[in-house]
Amino acid sequence: MNDIINIENTKIENLIYEIRGKQVMLDSDLARLYGCKNGTKEINQAVKNNLNKFPDRFVFRVTEKEFNV
Repeated sequence: MNDIINIENTKIENLIYEIRGKQVMLDSDLARLYGCKNGTKEINQAVKNNLNKFPDRFVFRVTEKEFNV
């Protein structure tokens, strides 16, 4: 896994992207910020196990085409 982000030197604003007109953060950045030992797997499992806590406006998947841009 990549090195954990040094939160003191990282501006959260630099981890926010605009996709489909919405501001989003990548699961990999969230995993690093929260210090998840299993990386994105842990973040995605939390979402899957707690769908009622993550409304549609907070969770979506990037299409393969968007990912490759």
